[in-house]
Amino acid sequence: MKLVVATKNQGKMREFKDLFEGTGFEIFGLDDLGISVDVEEDGKTFEENALKKAVEIMKICGEVTIADDSGICVEALGGAPGVYSSRYAGERATDMQNNLKLLKEMEGVKNRRAHFYCAMAIAYPDGRTHVFTGRLDGKIAHDMRGRGGFGYDVLFELPEYNNMTSAQISSCLKNKISHRARALAKLKEYLTAQK
Repeated sequence: MKLVVATKNQGKMREFKDLFEGTGFEIFGLDDLGISVDVEEDGKTFEENALKKAVEIMKICGEVTIADDSGICVEALGGAPGVYSSRYAGERATDMQNNLKLLKEMEGVKNRRAHFYCAMAIAYPDGRTHVFTGRLDGKIAHDMRGRGGFGYDVLFELPEYNNMTSAQISSCLKNKISHRARALAKLKEYLTAQK
């Protein structure tokens, strides 16, 4: 079965392909299909953004489409950056710029609790939609560490893994415990039951 993932982010595509390996599903990204549409993420929640992306891309390609919206939510910042995670430091901000802004915001802050959150939507050509969610709890580090992952992984400490950041753990482990992996596990279970 063909599944289209509504992203151009190569880091996300690697995670999706790894997580679906050996399931019999063929995974295609927007670049694979030559789709260059940017769906505006103007929802107030991760769920709204994921659904909007999945439905709009499904209408373009006519295939079952998966879209996710995810980000980091920091307790001391009232849940920010939240849905603005990818553009926290500005509309075209790089991962480095976003991380530097978050570090600056967290200077002198004692409560460093945070979580990654993912809403994953699937849209079918017949109009059916479903949303699955996942969450990973951790805290914001005082400095960037690690070379793996992308986004805020270099700043996200995992207390149960010796305070290593998401960027320091193996991609194999990350693909088991991440917010996206947790949402995707629910989606995979759902898809497998549909087969």
